[in-house]
Amino acid sequence: MVDLTAKPYYLNKEQINYIKNKLKTMSIDEKVGQLFFVIGQDEDTVDIKEFIKKYQPGGMMYRPDKAEKIKREIGLAQSTAKIPMFFAANLESGGNGIVSEGTWFGNPLQMAATDDPHSAYELGNVSGQEASQVGNNMSFAPIVDIDNNFRNPIMNTRTFGSDKDRVIKMSDAQIKGLEENHIIPVIKHFPGDGVDDRDQHLVSSVNSLPADEWMNTYGQIYHHLIENGVPSVMIAHIMQPAWERRLQPGIEDKDLRPASSSKLLIDGLLRKVLNFNGLAITDATPMIGYNAALPRKELLPATINAGIDMILFNKNIDEDYKFIHEAIADGKLSMDRVDEAVTRILATKLAQGIMNTKEEATMEVPDVIDLHSDEHQKLAQEVAKKAVTLVKDRDQLLPLTPKKYPRVRLVVMGDSDDGGFKEGGHVTDAFKKALEDEGFQVTIFDKKHLDFHEMFEEGVQDMKDKFDLAFYVANVETASNQTTTRLDWIHLMAADSPWYMKSIPTVFVSTANPYHLYDIPNVSTFINAYTGNKPSIDAVMRKVTGKESFEGINPVDPFCGDFTTRL
Repeated sequence: MVDLTAKPYYLNKEQINYIKNKLKTMSIDEKVGQLFFVIGQDEDTVDIKEFIKKYQPGGMMYRPDKAEKIKREIGLAQSTAKIPMFFAANLESGGNGIVSEGTWFGNPLQMAATDDPHSAYELGNVSGQEASQVGNNMSFAPIVDIDNNFRNPIMNTRTFGSDKDRVIKMSDAQIKGLEENHIIPVIKHFPGDGVDDRDQHLVSSVNSLPADEWMNTYGQIYHHLIENGVPSVMIAHIMQPAWERRLQPGIEDKDLRPASSSKLLIDGLLRKVLNFNGLAITDATPMIGYNAALPRKELLPATINAGIDMILFNKNIDEDYKFIHEAIADGKLSMDRVDEAVTRILATKLAQGIMNTKEEATMEVPDVIDLHSDEHQKLAQEVAKKAVTLVKDRDQLLPLTPKKYPRVRLVVMGDSDDGGFKEGGHVTDAFKKALEDEGFQVTIFDKKHLDFHEMFEEGVQDMKDKFDLAFYVANVETASNQTTTRLDWIHLMAADSPWYMKSIPTVFVSTANPYHLYDIPNVSTFINAYTGNKPSIDAVMRKVTGKESFEGINPVDPFCGDFTTRL
């Protein structure tokens, strides 16, 4: 069973006795309920009080909504629950991960580009302050993956980059900021995303590193954070074949599993090799990467049997609960294993101050919400100032002035809300206004009304007659359930591409994916901003117009290992 006197719990005798006695009195329904970390319920469509009474979940994860509404929903659920609950959100880039009025502070890669752990601390601090205002007590962050593959469509700016030591420094700092606001950090995505070029939302992706190389990279990150007492780890639908083969020599390919259903990777690698004694939670189980491994009826019990304690999200909730009950009834899932999982759940709630031994919720939620918006925006501006990175300026086009380049063609790619994890950053109007405020005459390339004469018949001089500078902005954000974050030119003649860039000055700014040089290698001037929020846009404009120097460092290889991108 679980050693509750050890890291990360350090429970006292009274707390341990409470858990032992509680396990004896809990019904099977109550124990099964604790295993589920369900989707945040909307008061407009569900009677939250009745939902909590019926399903008795151990935790609930909310997506962003209005602060007062989220606070009311969490408050009702917490006051109804017999055992106080975890309430989590993706606090990856700011308090906007839980409340729509929250601060979009900046993506993790932006923090890494400052090369200053204090930036990551403020990310955790700002997120934690805002989340705690509404009763949120857990963060599905920091992301501790390594951005090894520039083609990976889901990690990218969500990571602290490709240097494991920087990932460790930044993760430590973000955790400190969260914990100072009584928010439980959940590090993710074990055994590590960023190697494959696919998205675990769509397939069971693969961390293909050899076992020793894994241990010297991802393993070092997890070892460090576990030694520092991190309370919870999120388990991904990602395979790590080398470690499964090391732990079970001769295992057949057909028996390899994603970590979310692999006893070898959880009980073996995470628990025994890395000595993690804390709470293990799956990533979202509606993902195809999860459901592709086994039939769901077998998969949910296999997840708990693997050594994982909580199942994030559900499909049909009644069916999912039924699958666990049936596995217990037929002996495929033992009550000893269920009790071990529930022990970790209760112990984490006690150790992290979610509840006391009287089963009272102990997190103080203020009567009045104060998001400190102005203060937090100033902190975000300081980070953006240090983060925006000049990758190259081959032809020394900078600084930009209306005297040199009076007429600007503005071409914006992205600006789409389609897909998860997008922050809703629309940059077109902001850049147009910023350029005009500097005195430039700005014309936006209109993708909806293409000029066919220009596309098929106009030459260099025709373009020069229209504009003096092409200013490209790519706001192609990372999003779940998409297979690429590459530049996707208009398919008819690549009509929006700068074919004229060797003849007309062309500047390219990326407010998201830092790897776009791969698709536009010959551009003269390339800038990475990492985040499409207002502080980053403002910082870009100050820097390109010469009011402020570039300070950011490259936390990844923006040249993608390709010599042509450096030309």
